[in-house]
Amino acid sequence: MNWNQSKIKNFQKDMLTWYNANKKPLPWREHTEPYAIWISEIMSQQTQVETVIPYYLKFMKKYPTVKDLAHAHDDELLKLWEGLGYYSRARNLKIAANQIMNDFAGGFPSDIDDIKSLQGIGPYTATAIASISFNQAEPAIDGNLMRVSSRLLEIDADISKASSRKVFDENLRKLISDEYPGDFNQSLMDLGSKVCTPKIARCEECPVQKYCQSTSKQTQYNYPVKTKKLKQKDVYYLAFALENSLDQYYLEKRSDKGLLANMWTFPLIEVPKEEYDKVIKDQTRAKIPHSLPDTVSRTQFVGQATHIFSHLKWHMALIAGQPEEYEIKEKTLLDYQAWLSEKDMEKTALAGPQVKLFKLLKEEKI
Repeated sequence: MNWNQSKIKNFQKDMLTWYNANKKPLPWREHTEPYAIWISEIMSQQTQVETVIPYYLKFMKKYPTVKDLAHAHDDELLKLWEGLGYYSRARNLKIAANQIMNDFAGGFPSDIDDIKSLQGIGPYTATAIASISFNQAEPAIDGNLMRVSSRLLEIDADISKASSRKVFDENLRKLISDEYPGDFNQSLMDLGSKVCTPKIARCEECPVQKYCQSTSKQTQYNYPVKTKKLKQKDVYYLAFALENSLDQYYLEKRSDKGLLANMWTFPLIEVPKEEYDKVIKDQTRAKIPHSLPDTVSRTQFVGQATHIFSHLKWHMALIAGQPEEYEIKEKTLLDYQAWLSEKDMEKTALAGPQVKLFKLLKEEKI
């Protein structure tokens, strides 16, 4: 990058002027309080902003301070997070809140290294908080900033590689406003989400078109450079919805490690694709796993649901059944098993796939 200081200043001015006139009206932009910025940034990871807003408002009402979050009950916290997915984010928030209470006397740290020391906070989130809340000239490099700057400066570093972040950081440190670093970062974020989007570059609407090297050469869509993602792995499950005569459903709590840790679901049994396809095709009674009540009557195939993770695609065939009364009364439940009513489930941290399965079951009953 070989821009002189005059060009950099003009670029900053044009970006900030555009941002002040066009910035998204988001609730966390009403102030720069670091706790609020932190929560909004963590929620926005892997999630659309429009989806985040109602969750953010409910979360801040329930846990308005770091202290409130540090003392949050795990089940209530996860229930509030239900639907956002990637539940480790919620667990890490509580761990980090306790770090702040114990290591920083309850005050959100301002030093960039201290911010990075908090559980679940990576380089992007740390720099976003530092620039927005503490006015530090730290480039907050996310997908939008990499796309905009790669087109702007024709940067050919592969954005799928972690090593490329250094290239973008070096270039954006030369461009970032020392006076308004938070607004500058957010201006590039908004430009990337509104104008300089992945599939459509609205160059005629861009406030910094005259500075853009790829626009002048009509090479916008060559950037950013990114290697293709590996295809998601397909995994197949039979899901069992067992309902007793008390209108309660049998659920199991997943392990405290791995995907959907500590979340409640119908029993999910992984099967080969061939067995899954047979259940779907024939809609026959599936074999009841030995861990469930043995005597089940009126078993029926309900339908299918899918749930997508970053690296996996779950295919779930839902099978409903009703256990005999003596199985309900005599079966001793372990601490990871429960019979829950629909009202109980409203207070329980349910995994995203479980929410879909229960919705499918209710739709079938109507």
